[in-house]
Amino acid sequence: MEVRAGSRLKSAVCNTEVIAVKAPGEDMDIRCGGVPMLDPSEAKTEGGTPSDDASDGTQMGKRYVDSDETIELLCTKPGDGSLGIGDALLAIKESKPLPASD
Repeated sequence: MEVRAGSRLKSAVCNTEVIAVKAPGEDMDIRCGGVPMLDPSEAKTEGGTPSDDASDGTQMGKRYVDSDETIELLCTKPGDGSLGIGDALLAIKESKPLPASD
């Protein structure tokens, strides 16, 4: 699926929904719970569950990035599956410390 900034995706196996904040605009294998994510207009398959190695869940309002920070996904609805590109899981992006106001 081609992913661009502003693209919305939903999980096929849990309630997770994300929006791409930063994306390269090319085909990417973005997964949630080990299963490829869907366009929000597509019907979700019933009865699926996240795989054991991708079931740490997502947190609402957190940004998830790959190791190179080529993609950044904002979680708009939390769920049970972990986000990843292929088999590589995404990490929560750490916030930058604010400068001192002395």
